[in-house]
Amino acid sequence: MFRTNEYFEGKVKSIAFNTAEGPATIGVMAAGEYEFGTSTVEYMTVTSGSMTVRLPGEPDWKTYKPFDTFVVAKDKKFSLRVPSDVSYLCLYR
Repeated sequence: MFRTNEYFEGKVKSIAFNTAEGPATIGVMAAGEYEFGTSTVEYMTVTSGSMTVRLPGEPDWKTYKPFDTFVVAKDKKFSLRVPSDVSYLCLYR
């Protein structure tokens, strides 16, 4: 069944579910700056809005818009800058 998650004092919310390929979340983030850690490989796709991301080991930030996907390796941290509300899909592998 579904499980809800809330982070950063409610500024990030997601609903977890299972797909045929494995676990996933669909979520929203309010404008702000965030740092997340991974426990699996994560494939994150922006579904609306945009986010600027600094991936592990990368000195530069890159902006992702709707239908753009980035991948974060297992056991890594990554940073996000969200200029306005954004939605995303995250697949965990």
